[in-house]
Amino acid sequence: MAGLSLLTLLDDIASVLDDVAAMSKVAARKTAGVLGDDLALNAQQVSGVRAEREIPVVWGVAKGSFLNKIILVPAALLISAVAPWLILPLLLIGGLFLCFEGAEKIHEKFFEHPHGKPLPLTLAENNNYQDLIAYEKKKIKAAIRTDFILSAEIIAIVLGIVQAFPLFTQLMVMSTIGILVTVLVYGLVACIVKLDDLGFYLQRKSAGKGIAGALGNGLIALSPKLMKLLTIVGTIAMFLVGGGIVTHSIPYVHHIVENIISNLPIIDYVSKSYVIIGNGLIGIVSGFIVLLLVSLKDKLKTSLVNNH
Repeated sequence: MAGLSLLTLLDDIASVLDDVAAMSKVAARKTAGVLGDDLALNAQQVSGVRAEREIPVVWGVAKGSFLNKIILVPAALLISAVAPWLILPLLLIGGLFLCFEGAEKIHEKFFEHPHGKPLPLTLAENNNYQDLIAYEKKKIKAAIRTDFILSAEIIAIVLGIVQAFPLFTQLMVMSTIGILVTVLVYGLVACIVKLDDLGFYLQRKSAGKGIAGALGNGLIALSPKLMKLLTIVGTIAMFLVGGGIVTHSIPYVHHIVENIISNLPIIDYVSKSYVIIGNGLIGIVSGFIVLLLVSLKDKLKTSLVNNH
């Protein structure tokens, strides 16, 4: 009997592990679209720091990302069990925040930021160690905030896939995806930000000659262009992801976008991008509306302080 009970237990464990593996594969496919945006956003969030501090900054953000998942996985399970109606409003707030951050980046690019100019990025521009550390901490906090929203979207997607399964399976699948996503995204971010160092290494080893020298020169030339591209792609991703969340969280907006798209001409390949473009436009409009409201709030607050 004892042997039979043990075999039954092992069979149950194997069955659960099979479910976890199968659902993890499905969840990985479903969240693949968000991963590209996650990578672009986080790569551009940690760009701009000194070369010798890039890996520590990426590691700082990665630790924050792991902490985000540790908070989000049990929180998602709790909300799903106690107040499932809260998931949509919370995602909407996160989506609006992403749109706001995108709008703020564009505003800062073309207009002077109300809180002054950003801190210098290199030792050549500023030898004040405290300023540089403060700048790094600011970058890490901003990247972790963005990661929290993207992680919440990933966890919500996974939760929707495994909601019909037992609690332990849900926990295991969400934890597995959370760990894999964090390792993959920040591993790739670390590789991207160190491309120029690899180029310099190849140059030194080959004395700038041969295939290695040419590859080193190419990586050095490519690195700043890639980081600039990722900054642009990351900002666009904020609007696309945030706009997508807003569109799907507000039925009225979703119906408007659907109606507009349904009246557009069907063109091969182009028509497939209508939804993406629609989400992006909703993201831009939402972001600048929130930016306007935040600016008005700040001005009102300043006015009240000055009057007193």
